[in-house]
Amino acid sequence: MFRAAFSAYSGFCGQGVMMALAVGASLRRRAAAAGWPLLAIALFLAAWEAVTRTGLFPPTILVPLEQVWQAFLDLSATGELQDNLWASASRVMTGFVLGGSTGLVVGVALGLSPRLERYIGLPLDIVRQVPFIAWGPMLILLLGIGEPFKIAIIANAAFFPVALNACDGVRNVSGAYRDVAALYQFSTWRTLRRIVLPASMPAILTGLRLALSRSWMMVVAAELFGADSGIGHMMNWAREMFQLDVVMVGIVLTGLIGFALDQVLRGIERRLSPWRQPAGA
Repeated sequence: MFRAAFSAYSGFCGQGVMMALAVGASLRRRAAAAGWPLLAIALFLAAWEAVTRTGLFPPTILVPLEQVWQAFLDLSATGELQDNLWASASRVMTGFVLGGSTGLVVGVALGLSPRLERYIGLPLDIVRQVPFIAWGPMLILLLGIGEPFKIAIIANAAFFPVALNACDGVRNVSGAYRDVAALYQFSTWRTLRRIVLPASMPAILTGLRLALSRSWMMVVAAELFGADSGIGHMMNWAREMFQLDVVMVGIVLTGLIGFALDQVLRGIERRLSPWRQPAGA
């Protein structure tokens, strides 16, 4: 009896050791994966600082890091930075919700109805090839340079990624799932809610992630056309005043915020579709 208990205890300890080793290896992999990007950023900043100290470029062209940091502190202290960030974020969220929701409805409808795709699929493909910036002059003539113009540009950027991914996701739902719905005599609405949308959710989430990234990029371009607030307005005004430190603050913040938004949606995507995570993640 003592030998059996000792054997069971040894087996339990062995499993604990193996689990601890596996967790440690996973943590080391994640630390290494996070360390390399941080090292690349540190090297880039060091190179930036080294080049500014050599005097190869005048400070009006290549701004020293400390000057960029001081500009960030000054903008934050006056509240100008927060006001511009809020203005841009409000436009992004409004345009993203309008364009993304419309794209979701259109994409699901196209995926469910081959006839509808025959009617509007080709026109949508043609319109999709037009660069977002090319819509600017026409939208300015139609909407002016006020808020409707900026929202329309952002909504246009968000529409197509969601519509295309939703259409592909719905179209690629396994026929076996539809057979199960028919077997249980699900209504069309119940089939859509219980079968089609959950099965196509990974593709829809990918489209939403791409749409949000494009929306954030487009808000800066839309504000450059004409705005009295926002990150793009702040950068354009600073460019006219030759304040390149403020321009660099806008560039860095645009990149960091875009990266953060992408990571948030990636986390939501992993949580809602954990089966898509790579092995060992």
